[in-house]
Amino acid sequence: MNQVTTSPTLDALFQRILARKPDTVALIDPVNKPRVTGQPPRILTYAEADRIISAIAAHFIDSGLPANSVIAVQLPNTVEFMLTVLAAHRAGLVVAVFPLLWRQAELVAALNRVSARAIVTTTKVDGVIHADLAMNAAAEAFSIRHVCGFGPDLPEGMFSLDQAIAKPSRSARNVLQDGRKAAIISFDVTGEGFRAVPRTHLSLIAGGLAISLESDLPQGANMMSAFVPSSFAGLAASIVTWLLSGGSLALHHPFDSEALEQQMNELGCDTLIAPAQLALRLDECDLAARLPTLRHVIGMWRAPEQVSSSPTWSAQQVEMTDVYLFGEAGLFAVRRTTPDGAPGPVKPGLQGAPRDQPGSSIAGEVLVTPKGTLGLRGPMVVIAAYTPPPPPSDSMMPPQPRDYVDTEYAVRLDRTRDVISITAPPSGVMAVGGYRFLAQDLHEWSRRLGQGALLTALPDRLSGHRLAGRAMDNARAREALAELGLNPLMVEAFRDRSNSPA
Repeated sequence: MNQVTTSPTLDALFQRILARKPDTVALIDPVNKPRVTGQPPRILTYAEADRIISAIAAHFIDSGLPANSVIAVQLPNTVEFMLTVLAAHRAGLVVAVFPLLWRQAELVAALNRVSARAIVTTTKVDGVIHADLAMNAAAEAFSIRHVCGFGPDLPEGMFSLDQAIAKPSRSARNVLQDGRKAAIISFDVTGEGFRAVPRTHLSLIAGGLAISLESDLPQGANMMSAFVPSSFAGLAASIVTWLLSGGSLALHHPFDSEALEQQMNELGCDTLIAPAQLALRLDECDLAARLPTLRHVIGMWRAPEQVSSSPTWSAQQVEMTDVYLFGEAGLFAVRRTTPDGAPGPVKPGLQGAPRDQPGSSIAGEVLVTPKGTLGLRGPMVVIAAYTPPPPPSDSMMPPQPRDYVDTEYAVRLDRTRDVISITAPPSGVMAVGGYRFLAQDLHEWSRRLGQGALLTALPDRLSGHRLAGRAMDNARAREALAELGLNPLMVEAFRDRSNSPA
């Protein structure tokens, strides 16, 4: 199919690598995939991946999904995730990425927010039947016209993408490869509430460049990603850095430390992308000796205020790069370069890569707002998604446009050293790993459980916060929250805690 390329897209990057080395290994499934999804693991070359991408794209076209429509994806960290994203783009669709912990309430709200026309999932993930969740959510979302999934035993009404791959159609669509077109939609929670954040291919690629250039990833890198890609940061750190490198991408669905180390050693991986706390824990357990081929670690900080107090990095032959994540607003990366392995300084201004090159703005710009919070701007930052709402029509106040996004993270500027310290997360927003909630929502859900019920977020060093609940009958509270379609973080907050023996 003849395509006109005006600016890079993810599929254009993939096809450039495909043209150079079709028989090179491209994607590798988690070694423990049979436990996670019940399906056998795959190892795909670029040519094999291309055939599957074309088959899935043809199915989307045959299903009547118009170009530029939104397709929701809720999949684990397996090759199907990467293949589906690239197939959707090849068919001219926009991908909305849904976290795996979302259940019916969040799924329906997000599907309706972006007017998704289709949803893609898999039969089960870690014992949870995601196919049923998708079908139930689709029944409540007025815009959904097509539901499909991977794996066996799909419910009636859900089309099998494995069947589409086995018996591919030749349908194709002439898609203009324009990086300025919408590529993904992710979802954020700020002090002003839940919001959808759309990004172009160029914005997504800018995030991947910020990571790959600062961490100095080599061409042809042999990468392992243990960071779930259901967010802007997850996609930028995995699929984008992989396509920029032109190497291979192995995947690990968090978390099984023995399986991770086994697969990394078998594959000879030189790069690990993982939550920063996990990477630092591996470093404490003599990472260099246990993973002798490892040369680069990209540590993803969902709680960036914790970086400055993190342990030092001891593996001398392995370079550690801290990636600061600010919800879906943006990110920046700082490599640890000092002999003591301490985190590098965060400087205000342009975050170039390399930093000693004046005028470089690959990673964007960091600034301190008048409120004393951290602001971001640059090619990866979607300002329109975070612009304050306009005043009421009868208001005398003019609109307040901004040329940056206020992340709402509190900061302190050391003017003598020209260094920024991130001191606190956004007020009123609770983060449990990669999942963010408004504090007022927690109170609302506990209120629904009746008198005496309490649901709160407690500080946690590893995940930012952890949820804890109390009710007159914890078992009944769990059932009620599950019936409301809430995610398991809230449901399991009311688990019974047995007292330790005296």
